[in-house]
Amino acid sequence: MAVPWEMVISTVGGVSATVVGVFAGGLVGRRGQNEQWVRDNRTATYAAFLREFVAVEIELRTAFLADRPHRLEWAPWNAALTALSLVATREVAAAAAELTGAIGRFAQLVARSPKTREELREVQEALAAGQLQFVNAARASLDASQLPLDWQLGGPPAWTATEPYAPRPSTEEPA
Repeated sequence: MAVPWEMVISTVGGVSATVVGVFAGGLVGRRGQNEQWVRDNRTATYAAFLREFVAVEIELRTAFLADRPHRLEWAPWNAALTALSLVATREVAAAAAELTGAIGRFAQLVARSPKTREELREVQEALAAGQLQFVNAARASLDASQLPLDWQLGGPPAWTATEPYAPRPSTEEPA
């Protein structure tokens, strides 16, 4: 009996194509799952960092305006920053470092006396710009098709909202 080579070749070809398809599908599926996992973890970590940033900024601003020492627990801020270092892109990490520097300058300002309105305005503007830079870097790292924001949502209030509460320069002459 003659071997039907056409049938053998088509069967081997069909089995080979199926095996290659399953293998390729597994690779593509695993890559997609990994990318989704990274994106989900980045989103959660970026959100946690922003929550801690807002908590720190509010306490420092409140302490400044009340002319009292801050009551910050630095552990949550540092934990959020450290977690960020695990998943952030270089651009997001650079923006977080810039924001961290502004937080440090604000903490030093709160601890110092005397304090001036101009110093508060400068640090508040640095914090607002830093937050916007971080948010835009984070958005781009999550989805490159997202356009950057031109305005800030949440975080440090605009100077016009804080200015009425900032300490006024002394107009009295020393005795």
